[in-house]
Amino acid sequence: MRKLLEFLVGKRHWFLFFLLEVLSLVLVYRNNAYQRNVMLSSANVLTGHISSVASSITSYLNLREVNRELLERNGQLELRMLELQDQIEALAADTARFEGLALPDSAEAFPYSFVVADVVSNSVTRLANYITVDKGSADGIRPDMGVVSNRGVVGIVSTVSERFSVIIPLLNPKLRLSCKVRGGSFFGSLSWDGRDAAYANLDELPRHVEFQKGDTIVTSGYSAVFPEGIIVGIVDDEGKRHDDNFYSLRIKLATDFGALNSVRIIRNFHQSEQLEVEQEAKKND
Repeated sequence: MRKLLEFLVGKRHWFLFFLLEVLSLVLVYRNNAYQRNVMLSSANVLTGHISSVASSITSYLNLREVNRELLERNGQLELRMLELQDQIEALAADTARFEGLALPDSAEAFPYSFVVADVVSNSVTRLANYITVDKGSADGIRPDMGVVSNRGVVGIVSTVSERFSVIIPLLNPKLRLSCKVRGGSFFGSLSWDGRDAAYANLDELPRHVEFQKGDTIVTSGYSAVFPEGIIVGIVDDEGKRHDDNFYSLRIKLATDFGALNSVRIIRNFHQSEQLEVEQEAKKND
């Protein structure tokens, strides 16, 4: 307390100066209309600038939440689109359904949903890359679930703990993905050669398949991981031929793995049943 009093006494001239300055500004403001208008105008400008800066900061801080909401909405729209495509193909294959046009329940006809997760660790420069996300078994995540971004396929869930999951992305030679040219029926196997993080190779595509540069490559749906029709990339060029009977295409990947912040993990409610049936069939080989 004594030091505070000594400080106030020692700086009394400065305090007196500031007091007189404030008093003079008040008198000028109250007794002179021109200065009053100038001061009010300046105050409004300053307040507006501060409000603008505060609004920009708030908007920036809210971008993460906005991006998450957009990712969820995009995921819902994408699943709905794939569901409608699945129903149209089923109706086209069985014209008898047009008699009553009674579509089955969507949960049964298209048994997919998704969980949004944030990327907490990612690599793109290694030969075998991995991605870690902040969702695990507590959120219903299991190994062998498909993972996509807002642009296309990312990879497949490999290992799961209670709160985290590790994903094997397309940028890992261990992962081979069944893909096809959109609109076609024949499929090939997509894999990464460990070179450019923006490209992968689609091998074992039959020679009679028609394609052009820029055609879209999508998932074939021939697995319990991804539904049919999810974008993987586009045809960039014809690669080296390893066999006269098959194409090898260079594919520009749709997902930008270097800028990956959030992903959607796809849940297939029929996956366990399908895998059990397939494993049981293999036992008879």
